[in-house]
Amino acid sequence: MTTVNMLEAKTTLSRLVDAVESGTEGEIIIARNGKPAAKLVPLDAPIKKKLQLGLLEGKYPPMDFDAFQAMDAEIEAMFLGEPEDK
Repeated sequence: MTTVNMLEAKTTLSRLVDAVESGTEGEIIIARNGKPAAKLVPLDAPIKKKLQLGLLEGKYPPMDFDAFQAMDAEIEAMFLGEPEDK
């Protein structure tokens, strides 16, 4: 991510657009008085979806730590197979 000041962005706008279009730069931040003011990105840049947490809340019964640890033997048997009695 490159940051350029407003004056540089004004004088080299076509070069900055070319860099973003070609993929040389993913995005370019344009700053005014040292503070970010705008972001230059390609038009076809994928829109980042916001991750929504808690979608499964209440769909599964609560489980305490001891119950969770008790499942280790069952899961191990699923991966390794049941031990044979001799």
